[in-house]
Amino acid sequence: MKPTRIDARFAALKAEDRAALVTFVTAGDPDYETSLAIVKGLPAAGADVIELGMPFSDPMADGVAIQLAGQRALKAGQTMIRTLEMVREFRKGDNETPIVLMGYYNPIYSYGNERFLTDAAAAGVDGLIVVDVPPEADDELCLPAMQHGISFIRLATPTTDARRLPRVIQNTSGFVYYVSVAGITGTQAPDPEKVARMVAHVKSATPLPVCVGFGVRSPEQAAAIARAADGVVVGSALVEAVRTSLDETGKAGAATVAGVHALVSDLAAGVAQARK
Repeated sequence: MKPTRIDARFAALKAEDRAALVTFVTAGDPDYETSLAIVKGLPAAGADVIELGMPFSDPMADGVAIQLAGQRALKAGQTMIRTLEMVREFRKGDNETPIVLMGYYNPIYSYGNERFLTDAAAAGVDGLIVVDVPPEADDELCLPAMQHGISFIRLATPTTDARRLPRVIQNTSGFVYYVSVAGITGTQAPDPEKVARMVAHVKSATPLPVCVGFGVRSPEQAAAIARAADGVVVGSALVEAVRTSLDETGKAGAATVAGVHALVSDLAAGVAQARK
């Protein structure tokens, strides 16, 4: 693969000796226009990489917060077509911030793999995280994605041992996503000491950056993780910031976009202080 926006961003951060803040939001939550405004403002708020969730009705690796975000988005009419349109709209004003689509294989398969990869590359997608496509099925989506110039990012977990790790990272590109806790998103806080040991374990097997997610909610937690990892992923806390800003009918209010961006700014400040 040619160098991507992901590669360029992590190279720049390495030169600064700073970890990345990777922010996850669900596309279309709570509605298309509000979601687009949130995404457009993430880089200015401090996000280095954006993970954009592809809403799906059965998100088996996600906790309640992201499950509800997906339901809100689907109820508001979010589709894969609209998710890719959101990326295209974002790219009109930002051609540098990496965008990674994250989710499950079913919506991609339903869209059509080749059609999806062609449209995603044209929209400006830089990477994919598809949690239910294992390395044994690399021919299905991983290798075709790379042929389209899209990084395929794999997840390593606390149960990924030394025998399994080489297979997991064999065709991984962009970065490795280390899941800091065993379980679903947003339910447990990571242990920084354990995370540091596992990050070192993953780094012993690959030169790729290692980003850590699942359970990071506060600037203090982000800073602790950023001391060992190349990136800190925050998702559930951000989608909860969306939910708690909605009125009694589930509609976005004046504080929805600003509230998410304020939290991102606080998290970015924590990450920035981690190695000082």
